[in-house]
Amino acid sequence: MNILCIGDVIGASGCEFMMRHLPSLRKLYAVDLVIANGENSAEGNGLTPASADMLFNSGVDVITTGNHVFRRKEIYPALDENPRILRPANYPAATPGKGWTVVDTVKAQVCVINLLGTVFMDPIDSAFEAADAILASQGEGRLVIVDMHAEATSEKRALAFYLDGRVSAVFGTHTHVQTADEEILPHGTGFITDLGMTGPTLSVLGIDPQPIIRRFLTRLPSKFSNATTPCSLSGVLLDINTKTRQTNLINRIQVK
Repeated sequence: MNILCIGDVIGASGCEFMMRHLPSLRKLYAVDLVIANGENSAEGNGLTPASADMLFNSGVDVITTGNHVFRRKEIYPALDENPRILRPANYPAATPGKGWTVVDTVKAQVCVINLLGTVFMDPIDSAFEAADAILASQGEGRLVIVDMHAEATSEKRALAFYLDGRVSAVFGTHTHVQTADEEILPHGTGFITDLGMTGPTLSVLGIDPQPIIRRFLTRLPSKFSNATTPCSLSGVLLDINTKTRQTNLINRIQVK
């Protein structure tokens, strides 16, 4: 089956770009399931019910998030009520929402897991241990796709090797720059360090460059805002064998 995984969607312009281009991508590649990271899809950061609706209306099936998921309190009820909006599973159990979900498709059941890194990030429980606990709860025969939202390349790669052969694919998010290291690990798990982002291309990770440059030059606080330049979409297309649950192909996708 074909699973399209899309990098961090940035603001209203990123959501609108998804709405224009995702339907044709689904048709072109005969996509069975779309996973997109939406933790920056609201204007000014975070995720709101309105930005989540835009992503779902564009054709996204599951929204993953990361360390900005709780920035907007208006999303808290949706995290509890909508099983297809995830927050990282290694947050404390008392936080709103859930870190994994199971989606029934025509071809297979797919478990989507959302995890958060610990290196250069706020303190949180181990993503490795959280993955173990979730996998122990799953029945046989499900495909498993993992979004590892993390800063450090080493942590993302380490988790991928740790889960190699136990999940179908691991993709990284958070750094907003698509990496060129897509591969299939020795035991059949597809992996890429970072999907990239869907948002303004001429930017610094989706943000207008000038306030960021001023901050580097002066060390003074600067108000950041999303760039208004043309957008692009980036991610990977996974071809997964539903019998072996291994990745057959992993290809980078970019739309400009």
